[in-house]
Amino acid sequence: MPTMTAVGSFEGLPIDDPDALRDIEIPTPELRPHDVLVRVQAVSVNPVDIKRRHSLQPSATPTILGFDAAGTVEAVGAQVNTLRVGDEVWYAGDVTRPGTNAEYHAVDERLVARKPTTLSFAEAAALPLTTITAWETLFERFGLATDSTGDLLILGAAGGVGSAMIQLAKARTQVRVIATASRDESQQWCRTLGADVVVDHRELRDQVLGVAPSGIDYLFSPHSRGNVQVYADIVRPFGHITAIDEPEGLDLLPLKSKSIAWHWELMFTRSMFDYDMIAQQRLLADAASMVDAGTLRSTLTTTIEHFDAAGLQQAHRLVESGSMVGKVVIHRS
Repeated sequence: MPTMTAVGSFEGLPIDDPDALRDIEIPTPELRPHDVLVRVQAVSVNPVDIKRRHSLQPSATPTILGFDAAGTVEAVGAQVNTLRVGDEVWYAGDVTRPGTNAEYHAVDERLVARKPTTLSFAEAAALPLTTITAWETLFERFGLATDSTGDLLILGAAGGVGSAMIQLAKARTQVRVIATASRDESQQWCRTLGADVVVDHRELRDQVLGVAPSGIDYLFSPHSRGNVQVYADIVRPFGHITAIDEPEGLDLLPLKSKSIAWHWELMFTRSMFDYDMIAQQRLLADAASMVDAGTLRSTLTTTIEHFDAAGLQQAHRLVESGSMVGKVVIHRS
């Protein structure tokens, strides 16, 4: 049986433990009918990778983490009809299957699109998961369109999802983008990406109402714990909130008097339930066109040229620090 190199985790250890991520050799994945086999050239690390690693129970079978990837199609399943061998592709994977931190990765073609021609593999790998999350939030959860107006508040806007959301909102809608960031570096990053206003999340209520006295129309929340009452104060009646986190015991009752709608966004829903999966291929193809047209830029800020356990450990440590601006990518040299 053919084998490949990969980086695996056998339990949820602290990132500084030398066994938190280990170089291993495992069988090359077998393809399902709609799968493509991708030779992975670059991956990025997202907060969800950290969360999954922390949650792992001890096991003799390694878990392969990783979602974002860019690479080249090496083989295709019997029923693949949208991609072919040799295509350079990008995608964000499937939470129900082994991840992308490996030499080769099997993934359903409906989640994969040809990468932007103007980006390197490393630049491309920074975008898929965050772009899908931002896109689905703006255009599916909030239902925004090219003529939509109002105020959009993006919390944690210097992170991966926020960085993509600022750009998509400015390119595809007429909303005013209000970003939250605290450090000078992250504030400047948000402005560079197109944010109209940048406020400090540490004084969220006062600063937001200072620039939008009538309230926010749309709010993106990556950190909802302890913030619902503040959201109720700053979102206008009949406004909308989309959250990507899941704090236990979340009480949404403060939103009721204003009839504020609360939406959930999970970019893995389509693959988890085999529901309209081709929509993500179309989304990524559209995003690739935007990149090549110059209206969407890579959010890559940090590169690591060691596609192994040591390189991924370095990337995990950076993301865990909570101070990342943009995205970190590990790529093959």
